Amino acid sequence: MNHKAIRALYTNVVTIDDGAGAFDAEGNKVTIDMVAVNAWIDPEAYKAKRQQAYPSIPEQLDILYHSGFDAWKSAIQAVKEEFPK
Repeated sequence: MNHKAIRALYTNVVTIDDGAGAFDAEGNKVTIDMVAVNAWIDPEAYKAKRQQAYPSIPEQLDILYHSGFDAWKSAIQAVKEEFPK
């Protein structure tokens, strides 16, 4: 089960058990629409993708030292364009 999607779509869910299901604060089972859960797209997924794609700090410093601010800015902007918000 995609716990993050369930929590985003069903704000009343406080407990999720992959075998038993999702439950609210009173222990009542919450009916989950798995089609909606599977279709949910994390609005913050771009952050992890950007983090992996950015040059490392040593590489960024190398770009700054050897090629200047504009080259560094271009390298960062390319990642932001590849993985927009």
